[in-house]
Amino acid sequence: MEIVEWVRDHPVAALVIACEVAFWVFLAAAVVARYLFRRRRLSTVLLLCEPLIEVVLLVATVTDLLRGAEATWTHGLAALYLGFTVAFGRYTVRKVDGWVAWRFFDGPRPPRVPSGGRAKVVHEWRLWLRVLLAWVVSVAILGVLLLIADDATQREVLLGWAGRATLVMGIWFVAGPVWQVFADSAEGDDPAPDDAPATPADHPTGTTP
Repeated sequence: MEIVEWVRDHPVAALVIACEVAFWVFLAAAVVARYLFRRRRLSTVLLLCEPLIEVVLLVATVTDLLRGAEATWTHGLAALYLGFTVAFGRYTVRKVDGWVAWRFFDGPRPPRVPSGGRAKVVHEWRLWLRVLLAWVVSVAILGVLLLIADDATQREVLLGWAGRATLVMGIWFVAGPVWQVFADSAEGDDPAPDDAPATPADHPTGTTP
């Protein structure tokens, strides 16, 4: 009964959890349809359901406020979830699909994450650009919710989530591409001695994802 009461008190948060579960259920079903049953068309249809999950959450979040509900942390959470789902949803699908194809169905091995060098720097920048996209989407949704919110207290709650999204973006920027740029520069400043034998690391051949 406590779970039921929590869902009643936090319907948007419950919907966020349901959407996350639905994302993985549809992804698993699409993989099974594609590789076990050889039903590529069905697999495509199941994957096309993924964006519908985001639309349902967006509509439900906006509608909840339009109906007079108080803007709370659950609406901010929904905005951030939608942002990161838009930015990382297809990326996650490709990663899972490639791994399953390689691990269980003799598909090509997915490209490994570079361990260092320029390839690693490029990889970190690409990831951070996805985070930037997530921030843009999240802040845009929060902006819409701010226009609907009734009073200053509710707007303060939503602005707090915009601040959290900005903080995540900033931390990722420093811990990701900026850190890797400095790490790559440090490695470049410490070359191997001239008489040292060449190693595979001296001739990187990795590819970027």
